[in-house]
Parts: sequence; C-alpha cells; structure tokens
Amino acid sequence: MSQSQRDSRSASRSGLQLLLARADDHRPVLEEGLLAETARGAPRPESLPNRIDVPTWEQADAAPNDLEAQRWGVIAPDGALGDSLLQAIAPLIELREKQQGAPVKTYRVPPDMDARAAERWQRTVLRDAEVPEEERPKYLLILGDLHHVSIELQQVLAHGAYVGRLHAGHPEGEADLAGYAAYARKVLAHEQRTPEEKGPDLLLYTAQDGTSATRLGHRLLVEPCLEEMRTRWKAKSPTLNPGLIPYESTGPDALLRAAGEARAAVMLSVTHGLGRPEKGWASPEEQRATQGALSVGPGLALTGDMLRQTPFLPGGMWFCVACFGAATPAKSAFHAWLSLLAKAGAYPGHPESVLSNLPGPWDRPFLAALPQALLANEQGPLAIIGHSDLAWALSFTEVDDPASSRAPHFLSALKVLANGSRAGVALDALMREYREINNHLMAGYQAREDAQLHGHPDSTDPVRQGTLWMQRNDLRGYLLLGDPAARLSMKRTEP
Repeated sequence: MSQSQRDSRSASRSGLQLLLARADDHRPVLEEGLLAETARGAPRPESLPNRIDVPTWEQADAAPNDLEAQRWGVIAPDGALGDSLLQAIAPLIELREKQQGAPVKTYRVPPDMDARAAERWQRTVLRDAEVPEEERPKYLLILGDLHHVSIELQQVLAHGAYVGRLHAGHPEGEADLAGYAAYARKVLAHEQRTPEEKGPDLLLYTAQDGTSATRLGHRLLVEPCLEEMRTRWKAKSPTLNPGLIPYESTGPDALLRAAGEARAAVMLSVTHGLGRPEKGWASPEEQRATQGALSVGPGLALTGDMLRQTPFLPGGMWFCVACFGAATPAKSAFHAWLSLLAKAGAYPGHPESVLSNLPGPWDRPFLAALPQALLANEQGPLAIIGHSDLAWALSFTEVDDPASSRAPHFLSALKVLANGSRAGVALDALMREYREINNHLMAGYQAREDAQLHGHPDSTDPVRQGTLWMQRNDLRGYLLLGDPAARLSMKRTEP
C-alpha cells in the first residue's frame, strides 16, 4: 500500500486532524486525530441578532480595491492608549486620506465587547443612518491587542467590511509604539516604491514532520495549490514563479532562505502551531511569547524573537495554517464540544488532551508573538492571514469525504493576493466559504426543527451536521493581521 493510500485510509478513519503540537517536545496533541463520529455531539452555534454573518455592502457595485469608493477607517481603543496608537501610525492615516481624497474616519471603542455589543456598535455607529453611505469606510484597521479591542468585534465586522488588525507589543502586554510606527513606515515604503514588473513569487511550505495532520495538509492543500499555480495560473501569467520550499528536519534554513530572498511574494504554509507544554507554562509571559509559534521540526520552531529583525517575506503576504498562529481567544469555539467528549470518555484519540491547551476563564486573550514581530519588522510581510483558535484539517477537506480536498477556496484567497488586490479582499474570499458552510449548517438545523414540528422522521445525519459545525468554526477562526488595504507592490490596471 502506498503512502498516499495509507493517508487516505487514515483520513477516512480519523477525519478530525488538528494542527497543534506541545511546546516542549513538539509532539502532536492528537497523535492520530479524532474519529468523525465524535462530531455527532457538536452544539449548535449561539444565535446572534440580525444575521451578522450575512454581508451587507452599501456600495455593492463599487470596485473592491478602490479606496476612493470604499473608504478606509481606523478603530482604536478608548483612552490614552488609543491616542498613542493613532499617533504612531499617523503617516499611514495621512497616506490613506490622500488616496481616498477624504478624511479618515476614526472610531474609539471600549474593551471586552461581546458579539451582541459588537453587532449593536456596527448597526448604530459604523452604519449610522445620518452618515451618507459613500462616507462609511469598508476597510477598517483595528489597533490593539485582543484585550484592547475584542476579537468578537473583529469577527462581526468581517462580514460587512474588509477588516485587519495591527498590534506590536511586549509579552507583559504593553504596546510597542515603535513597532506600530515601523509597520506604518513599511507600508508607505512599499506603496511608494517602483512596482514590480513581473508576477510575484508563490511559495508553499509544509513542515513534513511525519504526523498525520501535516501529511494530510500537504496532500490535500499544498499539493493541489501548487499544481493549480504551475498549470492554470502560470499559463495565464507566465511571470508567476510558484515553488515548493523543501522541508529540512534539521532546521528552518531552507524556509528562512526562501522567504528572506523573496520579493513581493505570497506564501502558504502548513505546520503545527505550538500549544501548552506537558508540564504547563512557566508564566503567562512565556505563553504569550510561545503559543502559536510554528513547529518546523523536532524541537525547532519559528518564533517572534527569531524573526523580529530577520528578512522574511519583505513586502509580501503570508497565509499561515496552524493552531493559534494568529491569536488565542478568550474562549475557544470548540471548548464545550471537547468538554462533552472528555466527560463521556467513550472515544479514542484522547480529546481531553486538547482541553489543557484552551484558554481558561481568567486567561487574557492575545495575538501571537510571531505575526506581531513580523509586522513590526520592516523587512517582513505587509499582512498575514492566520488562525485564532484550533485549526483543523476540516477547513480544507470535504465533509462527506475527508480524503478529498477543498483547496479551491484557499486558492481563491491566494489568487486575490497574487493579483495585487488588497489583503482584506483576500480574507473575504475565504469568508465566502465560511458563509456557504454556515448556510448548509443552518439548513440542517431548520430541517430538523421542521421534522419535529410536523412529526416527520429526522433525516439529518448527526455526524455530518456536527462536522459542518466544526468546519464552520474552523473557517471562522481565520483573521487578517495588518492593514486590510495593504497590497503587493506590482503593476496593475485597476485602482
């Protein structure tokens, strides 16, 4: 039996693979994944008002990349901190004002907004009826860590706007104003440089450490993306340069070399993100510095400290698939489900082992140190799409056949970036897939309720329904870090 056949059989048997490894020995938290049967008990998503997961664009006919039509705004924390952050990125605000030919709207918000408060703010402030539609910004840059401006606000707004977040900070939680200013200088420098004549480099990387999750990620995500880029994309744009970065178990030298030499590149990576070591974190500061770093081999990781000043995708874009690669929220979307599995104690795969990696009731949410360092690095990328929770293989596998790929929606986001569109448009390409899965999920709940109402047999498959729930939450966890209006420096014909 070939390795591909073994991977397919493993995927069918253990359809729920997790890209999470322990920080001390880098062993995967779920060695063989969980049986698809465990999704049977997945809870229904919390009901939110006014269907905030359905996008509402005031100017649906306007070109997405046109800042003059779509406008750009900033959301900052209340108080002195927000004042300091706005001052640190003042040159970027000035640039956007010139580009859109109008003042930048600045909003101030309190911390700890939950989803309902965020929806109310969106409806009454951002979409204030007294503000003309053409003056409401569709590009929104949030400033601050997750305890300054909540992740719930970012997730709510991402279904009606192009939203990114910028934060540079120290492990103890203080903002690094120099890092904010460095990011603003970087964006200005790349937008004012001579555009590249040729297409961007397209880099793909998998930490092929022999684990089931990364094997699946390589076969069902990275390889299909590479094939599409080398055939259809390159046939239309011969100057594109797609390539697979070789994996070296002895260290990340090949990855660092390829990413350091690339110019205006787009990269997709699949790795385990680091979670809790077996004996726990020594301190909250250690956790904030390490959780979400990328395992690239036995005992080897890409960390924020390593890449704070190292050239890595200068002026480029990075799509990073890994647990906690972008952030750790105050509450995991998967906590209740995993708690039920652990309490039942009836399933193989040790689902309870994941629970210790999830945030507790008193833990502060935070952005991962690695993307913070890279955004503050003037030789780093302009924007990063990463995960803010547990990242499962379900985001790129079929619900009905876990051995089949759903790589095209990742390709859609990558193509948006490679075409020179703005980063916020790329995230929205991924969120379209989220909304489609969410609609399928809600249709299943509706069919179940209709059957109960009319006394008919319930024809919904509980395992499939639970798997859709997981896929929906997996996709919802992706965030954009960096200015949503950032784009590669390359020649283009549209605005």
